[in-house]
Amino acid sequence: MQKYITLFFSVLLYLTACRSGSAPQGVLNEPQMISLLTDLHIVDGSLYTIPQVPDSMYKYGSAKYVQLFKQHHTTPGTFKTSLKYYATQPDKLQEMYAKIDVTLKAKIDSLNRANAPKPQTPVKNNKNAVSK
Repeated sequence: MQKYITLFFSVLLYLTACRSGSAPQGVLNEPQMISLLTDLHIVDGSLYTIPQVPDSMYKYGSAKYVQLFKQHHTTPGTFKTSLKYYATQPDKLQEMYAKIDVTLKAKIDSLNRANAPKPQTPVKNNKNAVSK
């Protein structure tokens, strides 16, 4: 009996240790997850600009999150499953967040450049202009 128990746990250990490197079915792939998490953090940040009164996060946030999941053609359940999977893969998750960080910094830099005041060029007097 002891042999069978040992054999059972050995096979179980072997099967769980030798799983494939690809994500299981029902889990978003890395590029989809990176895009979703990037947009999710942008939505989270935008919600913190709303005055914090009771239920304001629920009132304004739920519609934004529904729209976000529709835009990415996924559901909150698939997102939770994917996040749980990637949480068990800390190296992958860290690499994904490095890419998310780069993307968010690029978006912030782009917004800062667009909102920066443009230097004014001096107006040159045109000698050919007609004076009154």
